[in-house]
Amino acid sequence: MEYKADAPLIIQGDKSVLLEVNHPLYEEARDHLARFAELEKSPEYIHTYRLSSLSLWNAAAAGLTANQILMGLNHYAKYPVPDNVVVDIREAIARYGRVRLVPHPDDVTQLRLTSDDSLLLIELTRNRYLKPYIIGQQGAHTLIVPASRRGHVKQALVKAGYPAEDLVGYVSGTPMSLELRAMTQQGTPFNIRDYQEQAASVFWAGGSEAGGAGVIVLPCGAGKTIVGIMAMNFIQANTLILTPNTVAARQWREELLDKTSITADMIGEYTGERKEIRPITVSTYQILTHRKRGTKGKNLQLQDEFPHFGIFNEQNWGLIIYDEVHLLPAPVFRITAEIQARRRLGLTATLVREDGREEDVFSLIGPKKYDVPWRDLEHQGWIAPAVCCEIRVPMPEADRLEYVMAERRQQYPIAANNAEKIKTLDELLKYHRDDNVLIIGMYLNQLKHIAQQYDLPIITGKTKTRERQELYEAFRKEEIKTMVVSKVANFSIDLPDANVAVQISGTFGSRQEEAQRLGRILRPKGDGQQAYFYTIVSKETVDQDYSANRQRFLTEQGYRYMIFYQDEIPEALPTLKYVLDKV
Repeated sequence: MEYKADAPLIIQGDKSVLLEVNHPLYEEARDHLARFAELEKSPEYIHTYRLSSLSLWNAAAAGLTANQILMGLNHYAKYPVPDNVVVDIREAIARYGRVRLVPHPDDVTQLRLTSDDSLLLIELTRNRYLKPYIIGQQGAHTLIVPASRRGHVKQALVKAGYPAEDLVGYVSGTPMSLELRAMTQQGTPFNIRDYQEQAASVFWAGGSEAGGAGVIVLPCGAGKTIVGIMAMNFIQANTLILTPNTVAARQWREELLDKTSITADMIGEYTGERKEIRPITVSTYQILTHRKRGTKGKNLQLQDEFPHFGIFNEQNWGLIIYDEVHLLPAPVFRITAEIQARRRLGLTATLVREDGREEDVFSLIGPKKYDVPWRDLEHQGWIAPAVCCEIRVPMPEADRLEYVMAERRQQYPIAANNAEKIKTLDELLKYHRDDNVLIIGMYLNQLKHIAQQYDLPIITGKTKTRERQELYEAFRKEEIKTMVVSKVANFSIDLPDANVAVQISGTFGSRQEEAQRLGRILRPKGDGQQAYFYTIVSKETVDQDYSANRQRFLTEQGYRYMIFYQDEIPEALPTLKYVLDKV
């Protein structure tokens, strides 16, 4: 058996991959794995990745071949790649696009599901997920399915293990003229970055049936909105933009006015405050999932249960943009399954969903079309370099006793609200007194206490949109240097000069939240300074366990968390400014 002592990987027969962290080839091997594998565990010395069908299908959709995957694994592996893993990788990659959805030449109400493998189609006719949608067969290589169930058919095929290549095409939508500005309204050149242009071009695919539906994965602060605007420029048709909140919706409006020829009267806002339908309409997931009173649990038509779903048919949309697509609520998946004839672009920093519905994003919005490691963009200067620190603090004896005696579900709130965290926060605020700091948390009483103690402004879910915008603007202008924010600030806020984030509590073990919170401080700084991301946890509790899980996605992207204890902070803080120079 060939053995390479100087290689960093061990690939095991159960499709897990062990990566040695303190190895000269660690970063190279990690970047290769991140294209087709999922990080499961990331302790200090050995990281564990997992090969899954979905991760391999996303890789195939992005153009990665089985040979490229295996060449990399063979290059970085200490031992030969197990034969069963080689077979599984080749088979999974080969399954993507083995069946194809194409238009029916004679009937627009039907689609053809085709494959060169006639025996595969026989197998699919007996599959319990797909069987309800098959309405006929034409010859040995074609099944007939209803055009109205295009999304449902794709969902069924993913469950069956044979994701379809959708070549049906899309409606053009109502034409709309849009041009990109050479100079923004702010008077600065509008320069599109290479990776933004590549991402939009991959999505558009020259206007062919192979493009027009998929997800672009870029870090927070890397300009995903610009990718969306470029997609709109390619398509030149009415566009519906869905966002996490009203502040994000209005930022889209500002970006469109600043960087395109679109005029204010062409952009409508469809939120809880306004109900405007225009050629470009910006809405929120919250308003879309508002139910009519008394309809929950009843078997109703979608638009009877969710009255604002009518927005999907108010215009002949040529493009629907799903901003922060990893947050897409379950009801919106249901309506998306029925509008597969519209081009669909998902934008996100991470495909991780805590509800496990990554397969629905893949089948209904589209596969991952473009991805770039966060650290690559950091090295190129497009996002700020960041130091990530976890600070472990003790619990007072009385709180520790309460924690130990509590039921499991009550332990996290007790640990997360540990009063000792305030002492560490005090140290951090003193050290970063000249920086622009966000204090982020989950528990409102904890956040209100901090805001009151330090006389700081606070933004929560109850803060009115106008007041939020005013506070964000004051922060941008550095009229406010430190601000307390709840989880409402996780998503789509533009705070380019924030360079320090202190996470005082989080949403259990949410990896997507960790990525979004770091993203709040990653926009490049004018003076090139680094960003600092601190997480304060109660040591030897579920708070510490959840923190370890939260860090997994960012570890996969190349970030390393430094671990400190409370008594080490005064000496450790001055050394952090030199950490990135050593990496």
